[in-house]
Amino acid sequence: MLCDICGKNEATVHLTEIINDKVTKLHICESCAKEKGAEMEEHFGLSDLLAGLTDLGTGVEPELVTTAKCPSCGFTYDDFKKMGRLGCSECYEAFRKYLEPLLKRIHGANRHVGKVPISAGKTIKDTQTLQTLKMQLEKAIQSEEFEEAARLRDKIRELEGKGKSGKAKG
Repeated sequence: MLCDICGKNEATVHLTEIINDKVTKLHICESCAKEKGAEMEEHFGLSDLLAGLTDLGTGVEPELVTTAKCPSCGFTYDDFKKMGRLGCSECYEAFRKYLEPLLKRIHGANRHVGKVPISAGKTIKDTQTLQTLKMQLEKAIQSEEFEEAARLRDKIRELEGKGKSGKAKG
């Protein structure tokens, strides 16, 4: 497919915009995309998407939201809606009550928790299990349930052996 702008080069950038069931497609080559970068940002920009999402469900009057201002850099919430970016690290705190619902809508949560590698996750789970077993062992010893204490002791030794050698002792 040829570029919609120059009609010479192969189109490598494909943009689709759907507004009120009206589809607009633009197929352009890399060189035209670089030339028209700012113009495309305005028409197909992330800032438009964010602007559309920002005022949804905040429960705050729009005038109050747009006049909110960062005390550190002077950036306004209206600037954020136009650009799709914040001015400085302090903006996150200044606009927190407006950003939290937005982040929750976009990401499903307003807090990043990250991922734990499978091997680390197993180690963490084993550590938690070990702590629980040790507490149960203490209770069993205090209540003089020695058979239960012996069973728990053996289980603890087995888990500790896994941690040292990477596999269960048998």
